[in-house]
Amino acid sequence: MSVPSLVLVPGAWHKPEHLALLTDELRDVDVHTVTLASSGDEPAKLGDMHQDASLIRDAVAVIDGPVVVVAHSYGGIPTSQALAGIDNVQRIVYLAAFQIEVGESLLSSAGGSPPPWWKIHQDTGTYVEALNPTEVFYGDVDPEIARQAVTQLGYQSYSSKTQEQTNAAWHTVPSTYVICEADNALPPFAQEHFANRAGRVVRMTTSHSPFLSQPTALARLIRDELASA
Repeated sequence: MSVPSLVLVPGAWHKPEHLALLTDELRDVDVHTVTLASSGDEPAKLGDMHQDASLIRDAVAVIDGPVVVVAHSYGGIPTSQALAGIDNVQRIVYLAAFQIEVGESLLSSAGGSPPPWWKIHQDTGTYVEALNPTEVFYGDVDPEIARQAVTQLGYQSYSSKTQEQTNAAWHTVPSTYVICEADNALPPFAQEHFANRAGRVVRMTTSHSPFLSQPTALARLIRDELASA
């Protein structure tokens, strides 16, 4: 039986470039990486969660065969929104991600108040800059890799943080939750809550970004998910 294709969905502020070390470890896998509309370098052109969901749905639609989707952080929300009723999706892997319910948004599921490391701008549309990203995202990442990752970060549309899900694909698609136990962005206690919604739970002793700090271990985990899908 053939191994499913893999779709990678980055989190807020992040781009496909941040996943390069991981994709290098998966060269023999059919990997597709989504570029989110809600993240980017030009605040006036940022999209929203529903546009992200459309991009994820389109990425899956072009694949002729089974698919496993790995969604990081915020990426879990448009992934859940996009994939309800999509027959070829075999499993969703929520990597330190928001596995939330219909009627919830990222902000509401996180307590309703922006964390102190969000800098909210309102000059060209409302968008969010991540403060102290090395500490928040990359606590266990090699310093040089972390420095490069910071330079690649974009801005994030504020609307993507507040828009409510109207679908929750994890109700019908099997899911795995990966808890990152040294995470400073999405606290492990919150991840434990989200993980209660998954059929399978795996743990990594990493920061919010194992694709940078432990890409080989994360690739091994993903291979296991592909093999069992």
